Amino acid sequence: MIGYTLFGTNDLDRAAAFYDALFAELGARRTMQTERFVAWGTSREAPGFGVTKPYDGQAATVGNGTMIGLAADSPATVDRLHRKALELGGRDEGAPGDRGGGFYAGYFRDLDGNKLNFFCMKG
Repeated sequence: MIGYTLFGTNDLDRAAAFYDALFAELGARRTMQTERFVAWGTSREAPGFGVTKPYDGQAATVGNGTMIGLAADSPATVDRLHRKALELGGRDEGAPGDRGGGFYAGYFRDLDGNKLNFFCMKG
């Protein structure tokens, strides 16, 4: 049901470099970009993810309780991508592990403080 998600950023170039490197690990690439935003995906038909300078010209801020879950194919991939996010300067928000019911996830914040996770369903 998700078509795309979008996070605000105060430094588009820095955010784009972070997500270029992180999403390359998933086989995603830039699908659209302007001077105000960059979007990534695996195809134009699949759900995408983007970062943008806020339209209203105000500073981008992080929404408390807002998070995006990014699907991975295995616990090993969750571990690898979580580690990559931290290597790129992201901040740990919960080490990868089983969260119950077969849900395996690792949580992190990007360079602007937005919260994401990589997850998969085991078994």
